[in-house]
Amino acid sequence: MNFLVLSIVVTLAAFVAAETYTDRYDHLNIDEIIDNRKLLVPYIKCTLDQGRCTPEGRELKAHIKDAMQTSCTKCTPKQRKAARKVVKHIKAKEQDYWKQITAKYDPNNEYKENYEAFLLTTD
Repeated sequence: MNFLVLSIVVTLAAFVAAETYTDRYDHLNIDEIIDNRKLLVPYIKCTLDQGRCTPEGRELKAHIKDAMQTSCTKCTPKQRKAARKVVKHIKAKEQDYWKQITAKYDPNNEYKENYEAFLLTTD
């Protein structure tokens, strides 16, 4: 019986761990990227299908819609912090790109309340 309970707990833990985005790129220096428009814009263009994508950009692009819809529930804590910082920066400094991003990933503003609330919270 104890083995069964332990097996279930381990299986659930593995399932929960699999329910987060990869942390493979959590080491990126977000401050360096947002402080340098030449680094930031290619990531933005990647997500908008307007430019080539790095492996990191492809990963971001693969999850951006889901993250916007779910308030980044599958993000690691580091990704949540970085997402807030990057989105706040884009909204403040790159408004045209922010409009394009929301038009592409939330054209009907269905999830605006989710990601706006996410931006106001802290973990």
